[in-house]
Amino acid sequence: MPLMYPLVFAAFLFSAGVYGVLARRNAVMVLMSIELMLNAVNVNLVAFNAYLRDELVSGQVFALFVIAVAAAEVGIGLAIVLLIFRNRETVNIDEVDLLRW
Repeated sequence: MPLMYPLVFAAFLFSAGVYGVLARRNAVMVLMSIELMLNAVNVNLVAFNAYLRDELVSGQVFALFVIAVAAAEVGIGLAIVLLIFRNRETVNIDEVDLLRW
C-alpha cells in the first residue's frame, strides 16, 4: 500500500479534530476531538514505521507512548470536567470563567 493513503486518512482525522476543538462548546466533545488528533498522529507514526521498514519499530513504540499520554489526558480532563460541572452545573466552555478576576 502506498504511503499516501494513510497520510491522507490521518490528515482527514486531524482536520476533523481541529474542527471539533474550534467549533464545539461542550468540554467532553473538545476532549474527544483532541483524541481524534492524537489518533491521527498515531496513524502517521505507524504508517511511516511500515514505510521505512524500521527494525527497531520505533514508530510503533512512539505510538504506544502517545496512547499512554492520551489515556492520562482523558483521565485528568474528565476529572476537571466533572469538578467544573459540580461547581457551575454546565460543561459549556464559554460559561466557564473560573480563572477570570
